[in-house]
Amino acid sequence: MAKANVIIAGSIGLDSVKTPFGSVENEIGGSATFSSIACAIFAKPAVLSIVGKDFPKEKLKVLEKKGIDLSALQYSDKPNMRWKAHYDFDINTAHTDSFEANAFADLLPILPENLLSAEFISLGNWFPDKQLQLLKSFKKKPMLSVTDSIEYYITNFPKQVLDVVNATDIALFNDGEARQLFKTTNLMVAAKEILKLNSDYAIIKKGEHGCVMFSKNGNFSCPGFPLENVVDPTGCGDSFAGALLGYLSKTKDFSEKNMRKAIVVSSAVASFNAESHSFYRLAEVTKKEVKERVKAIKEISKF
Repeated sequence: MAKANVIIAGSIGLDSVKTPFGSVENEIGGSATFSSIACAIFAKPAVLSIVGKDFPKEKLKVLEKKGIDLSALQYSDKPNMRWKAHYDFDINTAHTDSFEANAFADLLPILPENLLSAEFISLGNWFPDKQLQLLKSFKKKPMLSVTDSIEYYITNFPKQVLDVVNATDIALFNDGEARQLFKTTNLMVAAKEILKLNSDYAIIKKGEHGCVMFSKNGNFSCPGFPLENVVDPTGCGDSFAGALLGYLSKTKDFSEKNMRKAIVVSSAVASFNAESHSFYRLAEVTKKEVKERVKAIKEISKF
C-alpha cells in the first residue's frame, strides 16, 4: 500500500443543509472530508481530524475505500461537530443557521510518527494557532503547504491567520474572506498583501465564477465550469483545495505554468461536487471525467 504523502487537516462534520434544490439532515461534511476525497483522485492523502461519539462510523468506510489514510483520525466522547445552513437562489452564499464545534474544538495538532515526513500539507479551516503548531511539528519543512480559513477565525484571530499565511506557500481564500482579512474591497490589493507575506501564490475563489491566482509575475483567471445541475455547493472550495494539493503533489512542479493547469484541474474537480448533497458525486469522479471537463473549460476560455 502506498504511503500517504499529503496531510489534510480540518473538520469532519455532520451537516444539515437546505438549498432551493433539496435538503439533507446530519449528512457527512467538513473541510477534511471534501478535501481528502478530491485529493485522492491524484494522490494518497492522510486526514488529521476528529469525530464525536455520535458520528456514524460506517461513513468512514467511504473514505477508506478511496484509499484515504485515517491513522491520524482522533476520537472524542463529545458530540460531533454540526453545521446547519441554507442557500437562497444566490447559490454562492451559505447562510449559517447554527454551528456547534463540539468535538472539533478538541482536535490536537498531532500526527503519528510515520506521517511527520509528509511533503505536502493542507491546513484547512481550523484554529490558526493549531495550524501553526502542526506545521512546526514536521521533521523538515514540507515541500508545499496550503492554508485556508473562514470568517470566524479571521474575525476572532486576524493576526494569527496572517501568521499562518506568512508561514505557508499558498494562501487560499474566497473573495469575502480576502476582503475581510485585509480590510479592502479590492481583491488586487488583498492579493498583493498576501504576496508580501512570503506566499508564492495567492488564490482567491469566486464561487461559481471560478477563481483568480496572483503571483509576483502577474495573475491568471480561471472560469467556473457552467453547470446545468447545481444541487449543493457546500464543500466545493474544500474540494478545490484538496484537488490542487493532490495534483501538485503528483506533478511536483510548482512553476507558474503548472500552477495554472493545476487550478483548471481543481476547478473541474470542484464543479462535480456541486452536483449532489454531501460528497457522493465527488466520490464517484474519475480521472477521465476530470480530463473531459478540463477540456471543456479550455474551450470556453478561448477568444
